[in-house]
Amino acid sequence: QVHLVQSGGGSVQAGGSLKLSCVTSGYVFNSCGMGWYRQAPGKARELVATLSESGSITYADSVKGRFTISEDKAKNTLYLQMNRLRAEDTAVYYCLADAASPKDCADGSPSLYWGQGTQVTVSS
Repeated sequence: QVHLVQSGGGSVQAGGSLKLSCVTSGYVFNSCGMGWYRQAPGKARELVATLSESGSITYADSVKGRFTISEDKAKNTLYLQMNRLRAEDTAVYYCLADAASPKDCADGSPSLYWGQGTQVTVSS
């Protein structure tokens, strides 16, 4: 069974930094892509950053140059380093993993799992 356990959220002043972690188990780590999403109060969940199984990275325009997504395959862990935080970064952050089999991954048939979410609060 696939599990994603997040840690690292909290409260920080604008301009500060936080690092989120997402430890996975129950599947081949990053076999079909992973990512970070966030949801602010009253808003839809939005993509923050993705890391494909081949190492390709994408960022939302709003976080480019400030956030860094990375992985430690030995620890089955996905990270999100967040620097120069702004009040508008305040949200619940979610880790997402696509645990599709190699065939399903190639066919574009996802098997998505979410972390439990972690609150990030940035005060101005």
